[in-house]
Amino acid sequence: MQAKTPSESRTIMTDLVLPSETNPLNNLFGGELLARMDRCASISARRHSRRIVVTASVNHVAFNRAIPLGSVVTVEANISRAFKTSMEVFIDVWIEDRESGSRTKANEAIYTFVAVDDTGKPVEVPPVKPETGLEEDRYAAALRRKQLSLVLAGKLKPKEATELRALFVED
Repeated sequence: MQAKTPSESRTIMTDLVLPSETNPLNNLFGGELLARMDRCASISARRHSRRIVVTASVNHVAFNRAIPLGSVVTVEANISRAFKTSMEVFIDVWIEDRESGSRTKANEAIYTFVAVDDTGKPVEVPPVKPETGLEEDRYAAALRRKQLSLVLAGKLKPKEATELRALFVED
């Protein structure tokens, strides 16, 4: 299977925060943002795999900045790394200043999707070939996150998590 670059899966969704999507402080509901990120990430995973995809996990979410009513919100997603049938999707959330148009990073998340066939059986996905420094950093970190997840689930022995161990053990 031929490798694909993260830019081939890049998905950008821009929308406005409406009153029905806000909490009593007039900020976007966290659940609304999670749904927007899930939709954007699923399109990214589908673009990479060209298959039906399902959300396997939400690995990390950082609500670093409130997103006020009326904000223009842009959710950007692309594949950071692919494993046999799963793909890690890194999501950045930006808000746009109403007057200057400058963008500020508000939040980020990491989701995992699995590609499946028409019967729901997992299928192999293409590998990822990072091109930029940021893509290379996210690609390397994805393996450490996967190893940590497998160690915590008891599916991988800590001593076998070589990339993860390298962060803590000096040779």
